[in-house]
Amino acid sequence: MNTAPTPASSAGPEAPAEPPTQPPTPPTPAAPEAPAAGHAPDEPRWLTAGEQFVWRSYIEAATLLEDHLDRQLQRDAGMPHVYYGLLVKLAESPRRRLRMTELAKYAKITRSRLSHAVARLEKNGWVRREDCPSDKRGQFAILTEEGYEVLRRTAPGHVNAVRQAVFDRLTPQQQESLGEIMRIVAEGLQPSEAGADLPWLR
Repeated sequence: MNTAPTPASSAGPEAPAEPPTQPPTPPTPAAPEAPAAGHAPDEPRWLTAGEQFVWRSYIEAATLLEDHLDRQLQRDAGMPHVYYGLLVKLAESPRRRLRMTELAKYAKITRSRLSHAVARLEKNGWVRREDCPSDKRGQFAILTEEGYEVLRRTAPGHVNAVRQAVFDRLTPQQQESLGEIMRIVAEGLQPSEAGADLPWLR
């Protein structure tokens, strides 16, 4: 989640009294019942009631938070949250420029989605592209002065929306735990071996 650039980028549902009796409907990996000791090796590791509560609370909060930030940024700057994140990363980069491949990796999106987003930002005059002199197939995305100014005006409202939605609701200890948990999850979803299926490699 991008909170502030440089110049500046829950209660969940109540836990069920007992696990449901029928297998879940995707995408929620809920449990028909708590796994019994000695279950067959090929049997799905159904979530316990406690795990279901954690998972569904996370999905609910993540969905509502992204909608909250999208609405705030569309209202204040006419762009979705993901576009704001691209502008933030460019503002933080040396000379306000970054290779398109690196920008896709930062945003955790596919190259085709990045290309579409940058095209929209170009149309607004907030970003421009330049060919990379050392790589005929490579391109740089560059934040324009107009884009920097949009970011400067938008950042205070965005930071306030993030603070009210997340940090004002958590103790310092909860904030630290949340950061550690999300980092562990993110690192586990980014294998380093060759051929890993990651968005920015597609």
